[in-house]
Amino acid sequence: MKIVSAEFIKSCVSPEQFPQGELDEIAFAGRSNVGKSSLINSLLNRRDLAKVSRTPGKTRAVNVFRISTSDPNLDQFYLVDLPGYGFAKVSRSLRLQWGPLMDGYLVDRESLRGVVLLVDCRVVTEQDRQTIAWLRSIRRTTLVVATKVDKLKPSERVRTLKHTHHDLGLAQGETLIPYSSVTGDGREWVWGALRDLIGGPHPESS
Repeated sequence: MKIVSAEFIKSCVSPEQFPQGELDEIAFAGRSNVGKSSLINSLLNRRDLAKVSRTPGKTRAVNVFRISTSDPNLDQFYLVDLPGYGFAKVSRSLRLQWGPLMDGYLVDRESLRGVVLLVDCRVVTEQDRQTIAWLRSIRRTTLVVATKVDKLKPSERVRTLKHTHHDLGLAQGETLIPYSSVTGDGREWVWGALRDLIGGPHPESS
């Protein structure tokens, strides 16, 4: 599938700044330093559309990108990059600001079709489990992606991903997509899932 355009629209620090209009949205979430910006750039075949940083907590707002593709089932949509959770190097006041902003977006946003939740394939945290449980509780469709699989030896991959699936509390048959921003492994799988999310029926409002 061809990415026709990928454009940064705005950074939002309050609900009033969220985009207005008819486009569907897919949000990307995950703990700090999980590789979210790298995955977004890899997914869109862009080098630095989403800014990559070695400093956890670098994404300090809800960043919105407008994506156009050659796929008529996707056409145009907003990709929304959420601040990482588990951030350690930001002020307490900023954390308190982010909490209500993200809660309000994920609970109330009618144009949000689903959440892509990124987890490190090697390390599952309690925050990862809590985030999955919370997204389920608010009935948000969630696609779980295990990042950094290129860090695993081929002999480790199946065993590690099986453990990750179990540690996250995913049910048998629930999908965990392995992804590498270095090699592109999992890219078409993620795009197929996004196509299903955007092309499917709209979820009922929470």
